[in-house]
Amino acid sequence: MQPIYTTQITKFKGDEQILKDDILVREIKLEIQINDKRFGAMMATPVDQEALAVGYLISENIIASPKDISEVRLEDDGLMVKIAAKVNEKSMERFDEEAIIISGCGRGQTANIDPEAMAARVVKADVKFKKDEILKQMGQFYTQCELYEMTGCVHTAKLYVDENTFFIGEDIAQHNTIDKAVGKACLAGVDLGKTFLMVSGRLSSEMVAKAVMHGVSALISRTAPTSLGVLIARKFNLTLCGFARGENMNVYSGLERIIR
Repeated sequence: MQPIYTTQITKFKGDEQILKDDILVREIKLEIQINDKRFGAMMATPVDQEALAVGYLISENIIASPKDISEVRLEDDGLMVKIAAKVNEKSMERFDEEAIIISGCGRGQTANIDPEAMAARVVKADVKFKKDEILKQMGQFYTQCELYEMTGCVHTAKLYVDENTFFIGEDIAQHNTIDKAVGKACLAGVDLGKTFLMVSGRLSSEMVAKAVMHGVSALISRTAPTSLGVLIARKFNLTLCGFARGENMNVYSGLERIIR
């Protein structure tokens, strides 16, 4: 299944009326099945579905580590990911009982936004990131996002490992982009503690919570954080940077990881 499709539209350009083809991003309902049981579904863009499912389940503490996964399979129609893995039964129960609607784009759920559920997730990585390298990567960010370039209708995330290694996530739902990018890195065996994550949208509480749950060391955006996002970042020692544009950047938490 292609993540885009073409449809015919009418475009008004001044006094001129034009019939033309337009590229739109495709939206699907993606089902996730764990150990032959239905876990749930999410609205998503049909690209990197396996990475999305893995990243999402790890961020929700349903699966503790990629090592606990024995199989990940995408059905031929692209609408279901089947996973065989060792799961955290308590997190499964908590998700069923306490899942809440999050403020990201689309109708998403999380049961692990409560900081108490992340007590063991304090970011301890002793890693440094150069300010100029962060700003350089942010400047290149959008040019590396194919779906955004084609449609202008998706959120994006980029997990930076080094100059030659990075992972892109694109989706209609902002929180899905983190799970896609980090899910790819998890499947590739990357040490997330040495990485930083860039996102296109605001740094809201659930976005920060996902970064903490995944164990990345820094989260950066061109836009602003929310107050709860900053509080969570400070509580769990995540480096949080907003308004990273041109030569400027605001650091809200974890300044010790940023060097000039």
